[in-house]
Amino acid sequence: MDAARKGEAALSASNYDEAIQHFTDAIKSNSAAVKYYIGRATAYQRVKKYAEALADSEIAVALAYKRATRELIKDAQFRRAQQLFFLERYADAEHILEIVKRLDEKEKTLPIWTAKVAKKLQEISEGDEKRKVTVKDVPDLEAPSTAQDTTTAEDTEASPAAAPKPVVPTPANKIKDDWYQSNDTVTVNILAKGAPKDKVRVDFDKDSLSVSFPVEGAGAEYNFNVDPLYAPIDPTESKFRVTSNKVEITLRKASQGVKWKTLEGDRMVDGAEGSKSAIPEHILTGKSVQDSAPVYPTSSKSGAKNWDKLAAEDLDDKDEIEGDETSHFFKKLYSGATSEQQRAMMKSYQESGGTVLSTDWSNVGSKTVVPEPPEGMEARKY
Repeated sequence: MDAARKGEAALSASNYDEAIQHFTDAIKSNSAAVKYYIGRATAYQRVKKYAEALADSEIAVALAYKRATRELIKDAQFRRAQQLFFLERYADAEHILEIVKRLDEKEKTLPIWTAKVAKKLQEISEGDEKRKVTVKDVPDLEAPSTAQDTTTAEDTEASPAAAPKPVVPTPANKIKDDWYQSNDTVTVNILAKGAPKDKVRVDFDKDSLSVSFPVEGAGAEYNFNVDPLYAPIDPTESKFRVTSNKVEITLRKASQGVKWKTLEGDRMVDGAEGSKSAIPEHILTGKSVQDSAPVYPTSSKSGAKNWDKLAAEDLDDKDEIEGDETSHFFKKLYSGATSEQQRAMMKSYQESGGTVLSTDWSNVGSKTVVPEPPEGMEARKY
């Protein structure tokens, strides 16, 4: 939504009145978007309109629970707790912060707000109304429907030709899925026509993905589960949307630039003590090869060399190799080699002055590779 993007930009630029207007426009086009209400609540909070901010936060909470999306619930409840604090409803704020803690105890600013509320509660007397919890976990209000659902019968009668044809839901056994990736994200498409927007449930975990929704008219439920994913994701930055033809899920890679070979992996995820992952540590943690690779012995005057690092630096060079067919052959050979073979090639080629090229790390890894010049020539040291 263009209005929502403008609202975010205005919020970042501290143009709060402008942000409020843009988020209001965005809500008019999609009155069920949780993040639009959170965005407008944030803008209202910055201009100290706490009652308006609380109203938007509570709508966001109701919508988030309707969508059953954990991250949205946490964000909406956290924003709600802040408004309760500013309205001096300290016991209510403390109660909602406990909900936030249960949802995500690692929320960065949660300790700060918990301390602020605790301090205020210490300053007021035992019988003060501000010490009483009056708030409900989920507000008693009807969550707004999408703008498309607000069309009146009068509007329909006035323009019958413009009425859209009903979408025939895809049978459960005919639903297909596909996926593709970019440097930062993995996109999964569930190709299902007529998936009910308010009943699609998508659960993100750092190692798994789960999708489910009822198939209307068939009395069945569609389920799609991937556990574990090929590599970890960031659930807080992952999202989904439902269109008339598909459910589109965008997964944010925890380690950007990692190429997924499949959607589902065969690694072991965190669980039993001592379990290890089949995916290399540098993929899971985002640490580069240089951070953890061992340094091997060498007779070079410049000291020990990290052949993992040299191999990684060579892979980062994306420029096309210019030259003859031999250069292209070696490029192809190198790109298709394993990391261990690449280390062996780098070490043997450099230490031998370009006269030896070996892919056997067990042979060259623990010794200095001696130059082997062609017959009639001799190696020279520079």
